[in-house]
Amino acid sequence: MKFKLTIAYDGTGYEGWQVQKTGTGVQEKVEEALAKLFPSGPRVHSSSRTDTGVHALGMVAHFEVARAECKMSPRKLALALNAWLPEDIRVVAAARARKNFHARFDATGKHYRYFVWNDPAMNPLIRQTAWHVPRPLNLPAMRAAARLFVGKHDFRSFTSNPGYARGSTVRTLTRCDLKRSGRQFTFIIEGDGFLYKMCRGVVGTLVQVGLGKFPEAEIERMLAKTGVLFDELTDLAANI
Repeated sequence: MKFKLTIAYDGTGYEGWQVQKTGTGVQEKVEEALAKLFPSGPRVHSSSRTDTGVHALGMVAHFEVARAECKMSPRKLALALNAWLPEDIRVVAAARARKNFHARFDATGKHYRYFVWNDPAMNPLIRQTAWHVPRPLNLPAMRAAARLFVGKHDFRSFTSNPGYARGSTVRTLTRCDLKRSGRQFTFIIEGDGFLYKMCRGVVGTLVQVGLGKFPEAEIERMLAKTGVLFDELTDLAANI
């Protein structure tokens, strides 16, 4: 039997989704909970990885278990898993999945939101979910620059070395936009997938544009200069 899980978590205390050699990943906690319910200890396969400290509202994953082991409905499965999970991880939905379903390969897109609090004083209530940028940001300039990321590009300049072998660094973004509500900026990035720290690199770059460090046209040069890693831009946002 194959089940699809939709998982939400506060990533503050985790080294990302995947099981880690050092530190704890969210996947490890979900698999520990599954082992409490099923003697075979099913392995969980997710739609994506997430970086350290990243939160999730809709991480899709799946697992398989022998029919003889599973005697509960999907609704009861979600309740049972939540009873064994820590309070910062929750299965928000569980459903039976078709035999050939795969959380990663059947994903049609991914949606990432990044919050920035733009004020001299940080809002302490969102200190775990937003990056504090105290200097004023130019919203029109950032929006104009964000549009340059939309489309199919090589994002090598906006990622860091993940420490493992990877294939193509080409990704297609269908949306790169930002909204403002008072002092909070919300950066919205949608696409077919993201590289290691890529979203942080994109947001860090847009903030530099908003601070007047370089013009929006510089984005095109960065996208073309695929031999350079802009780690200093990702480091700006590495605390979120």
